[in-house]
Amino acid sequence: MKYDQGDPKELKHQFWKAMTDSPYVMLQLDHDEHSAAPMTAQLDKDANHAIWFFTSRDNRFAAKGAATATYAGKGHDVFARFAGNLVEETDRARLDKQWNNFVEAWYPGGKTDPNLLFLRMDLGDASIWGGEVGVVNTVKMALGMDVRDSIKGGFAETTL
Repeated sequence: MKYDQGDPKELKHQFWKAMTDSPYVMLQLDHDEHSAAPMTAQLDKDANHAIWFFTSRDNRFAAKGAATATYAGKGHDVFARFAGNLVEETDRARLDKQWNNFVEAWYPGGKTDPNLLFLRMDLGDASIWGGEVGVVNTVKMALGMDVRDSIKGGFAETTL
């Protein structure tokens, strides 16, 4: 696929919309190549500078620090790689805001479980790819036809 330089503002908008629909990322600590694991990002539409994760104190992510996440949108029309720094979130109001039944299903000890670790990822640099394949191009690909010049897409290096 040929990616033209995209509008960073528009690609960021597409990224956040896609994350709202499917908030699952592969998260990895930069200093631990074996730490990559799927995680559910807890989002706040008014805080696009950070995302949150619930984990346990005996998990590799408890080491905190520089991390990289990779993302593929549910419709495969947005892909991203973004960096940030994992720190322990100590704001109880934030924990209460992000807590939900899906989180509780993983932490039956509840919000006061001593093994619960609530992390904030302060976001930094990002690479975002956007593309619309469409029905015609899907058929072309199934037939082995060249679609490199007909798929609309964009790429931006930006900060989140």
